[in-house]
Amino acid sequence: MNSQDKPPSILQRIGAAISNLFPTKRAASRDDVLESLQQAEEDGIVASDSYDMIQRILYVSDMRVRDVMIPRSSIAQVEREASLDDCLDVMIESGHSRFPIYDNEKDQFVGILLAKDLLRFFDEDNKQRFHLRDLIRPVVFVPESKRLNVLLSEFRTYRNHMALVADEFGAVAGVVTIEDVLEQIVGDIEDEHDIDEEDDFIRTMSNGQSMVKALLPIDEFNEYFRAYMSQSGSDTIGGLISQTLGHIPQPGEEVEIDRIRFEIIHADSRRIHLVRVTKLDQIVEP
Repeated sequence: MNSQDKPPSILQRIGAAISNLFPTKRAASRDDVLESLQQAEEDGIVASDSYDMIQRILYVSDMRVRDVMIPRSSIAQVEREASLDDCLDVMIESGHSRFPIYDNEKDQFVGILLAKDLLRFFDEDNKQRFHLRDLIRPVVFVPESKRLNVLLSEFRTYRNHMALVADEFGAVAGVVTIEDVLEQIVGDIEDEHDIDEEDDFIRTMSNGQSMVKALLPIDEFNEYFRAYMSQSGSDTIGGLISQTLGHIPQPGEEVEIDRIRFEIIHADSRRIHLVRVTKLDQIVEP
């Protein structure tokens, strides 16, 4: 099969579908595309879940690696001199399939370990032949400022599933996987804490507090809450919280930034999903 015979990718098919919505004119902006998609969804031409996915695809180019990466403090890593049992312990505890390998002597990450590469060594005849250094695969580094659509294209082109994230000084700031990027397109599994799509990114409660999606851009947060949160380290409010704490917080954790209290309502091992926002200046002491 030559390149001309290959079936179009899902992104190419979505692009063609979007183009068909504008048979007589070129869309002037992304808002034009979204408006036509919304009308197509209301008319039953585009399914609701497909409409949501296309929306996320259009906005994924606005997001950067730092917004979805797992911070360094939360990386499940394997030491370069680890034994087979040590590797197994990390695998069981984390449940992951890929692990950055760290060299304590050189104080640097040197490669990636795939869990599947260990399977043959659990046979007693092969166990004595285990040497972790023989299993190290090359590691890929990406800047935390890289846009997600560019990263996804590179993952697909070079068939990588994981990359280490470097900050502006060249230090490892975290790790990002292809799953982290794809989740921004297909979405996360919702639970009882999630804000419905029609509620947008912010929901104001009767007690004056607000529930905010962690993917809310910082500039929109500042505009809504009349705040002055810095955008130098992250583009989203969830990224700002993780950066301030130095790790992915657990539900119930709180942090105060510029007289605003953030309480984590929903988060998993990879990122924050939902936070409760309280402006401390509005709290009247009894």
